[in-house]
Amino acid sequence: MSAGPMSAHPKRELPHNLGSVDQVPVGEGRAFGVEGEQVAVFRLRDGSLRALSAVCPHKGGPIADGTIDQQVVMCPLHQNAFELDTGCSTTGAEPLQAYNVEIDAERNIILQMTERSVGN
Repeated sequence: MSAGPMSAHPKRELPHNLGSVDQVPVGEGRAFGVEGEQVAVFRLRDGSLRALSAVCPHKGGPIADGTIDQQVVMCPLHQNAFELDTGCSTTGAEPLQAYNVEIDAERNIILQMTERSVGN
C-alpha cells in the first residue's frame, strides 16, 4: 500500500515553552517571537489561553494589544475583530493563524507550532 502525497511529509507540532503564564495578565494579551513569527497569547478571564498571529492582516496592527472578551479580540488600530478559537474574522478581514496553546504542570505557556520546511 503506497502513501498518498499528503502523508509523504506529515507536519508535526513542535512545543515551545514561552515561560511563566504570569507574563500574561488575566484579560490581556502579550506578543512573543517564536521561530521568526510574532504570536499573540491571550489569557482569558477564566484563566484559559488562546494564541493567534500577532499582526493584523489589514494594516499590521498589534493584535496582542487588542481588547478581548471570551470569544474575540479587536485590533486596536481599525477595530477588526477575530475569533480567539479559530482566528476567523467577524468583520471581513483575512483570518489570523490560530495556534494550540496550554499551561503545563509548572504553569508555563506551551505553544504548539507546526513544523515548517526550511526555505518556506
